[in-house]
Amino acid sequence: MPDYVPPRVWQWTKPGGGAFANINRPVSGATHEKTLPVGKHPMQLYSQGTPNGQKVTILLEELLELGHAGAEYDAWLIRIQEGDQFGSGFVAVNPNSKIPALLDRSGPEPLRVFESGAILLHLAEKFGAFLPRDAAKRAETLCWLFWQMGSAPYLGGGFGHFYVYAPVKIEYAIDRFTMEAKRQLDLLDKLLATRRYIAGDEYSVADIAIWPWYGAVALGDVYNAAEFLQTQDYEHLQRWATEVGSRPAVKRGRIVNKTTGAPSEQLRERHDASDFDTSTEDKRASK
Repeated sequence: MPDYVPPRVWQWTKPGGGAFANINRPVSGATHEKTLPVGKHPMQLYSQGTPNGQKVTILLEELLELGHAGAEYDAWLIRIQEGDQFGSGFVAVNPNSKIPALLDRSGPEPLRVFESGAILLHLAEKFGAFLPRDAAKRAETLCWLFWQMGSAPYLGGGFGHFYVYAPVKIEYAIDRFTMEAKRQLDLLDKLLATRRYIAGDEYSVADIAIWPWYGAVALGDVYNAAEFLQTQDYEHLQRWATEVGSRPAVKRGRIVNKTTGAPSEQLRERHDASDFDTSTEDKRASK
């Protein structure tokens, strides 16, 4: 295969290929008119149960478990592979057309919050939970929260894309992003050798942000790459991933808006705590 020579001016002349080729495009904005549904709870979440979406549902479930009734939420499924994120209603909540997007209706006017890290910070500050008040501990927590936001694209859009989704396996790309993914796993493993949780002795939004990506990769739940990455070698990361994954709120939050995996791992929409007790097969059939 001859070396690719970039043109002087790039033009979008054909789909990029891969699993998400039908929704990737070089322009922003809505492609169609579609009003978002609104439920009865203060928090209206529009999402899908990808790692980024799981961050928010896990935090909401953790807040509810602490007794914060104001964190009650409706979780509406946004099917990203079908382009729901380009509907006019969704774009009004998140002009960047990425899940998750939150509409906080607890105040006099609805407040839109988008970008998963921003949503976690908004909710943690609103309810005074999972974000330490001590200045040093808060700073450490925020450092790792924003580390996740900056690092995960290399794991997902980099390693995950070229290892799993790309239509052509490119050795250079897989080697490049595998090296970075393993560096990140090693970083977390060394960190967790010195502390119980990501930011110290307290479970925080840093754990909630990082677990759906790195915890799930370590446990083999994302990209089916545990053997390829030799994640069993990261013993401290494994310990943390297992401990966080065993939390009841994490178990609930990780299945909300999920559309893949076993039926028991999917709750396509969540509108009440009792939905977790309802057959997921019945739920799926009704959506």
